[in-house]
Amino acid sequence: MSSGTTSSGGVTPDTAAPRPGPADPAADSAGSGLRQGLKRRHMQLIALGGVIGAGLFVGSGVVIRSTGPAAVVSFLAAGALTVLIMRMLAEMTVARPALGSFYAHVRETLGHRAGFAVGWLYWYFFVVVVAVEAVAGGRIVRLWLPGVPLWAVSLVLMTLLTATNLVSARSFGEFEYWFSSIKVVAIVVFLFLGALFLLGLWPGAGGGLDGLTAHGGFAPTGVGAVLAAVVPCVGFFTGAEIVTIAAAESVEPERAVANAIRSIVLRVVAFYVLSVLVVVAVVPWTSKAIEVSPYAAVLDRLAVPAAGTVMNAIVLVAVLSCLNSALYTSSRMLFALTRNGDAPRGFTKVGASGVPRRALLAGTSVGYLSVIAAWLSPDVVFSFLINSYGAIALFVYLAIAVTQLRMRRRLEREEPERLTLRMWGFPWLSRLTVALMALVIGAMAVLPDSRAQFWLSLLTLGVVLAAYEIRRRVRRK
Repeated sequence: MSSGTTSSGGVTPDTAAPRPGPADPAADSAGSGLRQGLKRRHMQLIALGGVIGAGLFVGSGVVIRSTGPAAVVSFLAAGALTVLIMRMLAEMTVARPALGSFYAHVRETLGHRAGFAVGWLYWYFFVVVVAVEAVAGGRIVRLWLPGVPLWAVSLVLMTLLTATNLVSARSFGEFEYWFSSIKVVAIVVFLFLGALFLLGLWPGAGGGLDGLTAHGGFAPTGVGAVLAAVVPCVGFFTGAEIVTIAAAESVEPERAVANAIRSIVLRVVAFYVLSVLVVVAVVPWTSKAIEVSPYAAVLDRLAVPAAGTVMNAIVLVAVLSCLNSALYTSSRMLFALTRNGDAPRGFTKVGASGVPRRALLAGTSVGYLSVIAAWLSPDVVFSFLINSYGAIALFVYLAIAVTQLRMRRRLEREEPERLTLRMWGFPWLSRLTVALMALVIGAMAVLPDSRAQFWLSLLTLGVVLAAYEIRRRVRRK
């Protein structure tokens, strides 16, 4: 199979990674059969919405309850690490755009085994996300339709968004554009209302930031809890890299990626850090309502009518956005795997609209099976699936960081003119990022709340590596 990042086909020994050469994203996309249907506005909102998931609206409450107001520091630290990873990825993507983005970069730089592992781990991560988000969306819809079985609602949601993705990349982009627009507007309105309250301009509000220290201090559970909370916070930012995968179907891939990554600092600070600051400043961190829905707790404190219903609707939009993106991302990663012979060639088939339909339906099928597992065996099979993908995104991020360290040296030596967007403070900041990412993964292995996810995710990695060895030996024979 031909590759978007190499000039030779077939499989070479794992130790002989191909040398980097010129990359033409337009030719790569056209040669693959994909169509460049995503416009600049689509890419901007895909990037904006990529980091705003249900984890922000719901999961952040768990972090706040475990750390207190100092959760702001945990999110800031996790956001800073994510920004560094995305800057490293952007440097590689802008210098050498490729189908499959970081999968192609890892394969090219660290070898075929590493590329195979990263590609399949990322695919597995997002097909599980498909199931998780479908179930989460089903639970929200059942608040309004309690008589409908959860599995039925989940399957309907998945079917609708699968149909959307089957139409074209532009169809995916349009839905994601509007989903992300709603999420962004919701956050902006939330920050505006919170600012009015803290400034004393809201009816009945005293104003001020006394809530940050009024209930046991800023870090009532200790510095250790604040550092431990960085681990789940990093997971909340997963999705920022989707824009680099969508670049292969963008009209302006290099410019779109560069613009998206340059704005990620603003997105991280505004969407996560400031909104969490508003939550802990307005509502006591000891409130049980924060763990259930921190943003709804703030709206209740402000006496906003139907606050619970409003937040449920916004969370549903966030869930559908994540589901939409997961279906798209898993299909494109599986399609990219076929380009190097790392996945069965049958998934290479592209429809008349430029959509890799077989690859899309493969991810959807796994999602269907997972939803059925959530219905038949929620405490065993579905619980295993959730735990077995918990650390995978972190493994991928670590591989991205290591890859950038090695690829940058090559590019400086062989193609310095392609480094139009550079990682800050190279090589020291890149090395620090690798070390911090390894530290976060190591923390997952020992912290009680994440230990099971780490070891089961490590088992998933072992299965993927074993599959690579089996495939390699079969091809040798």
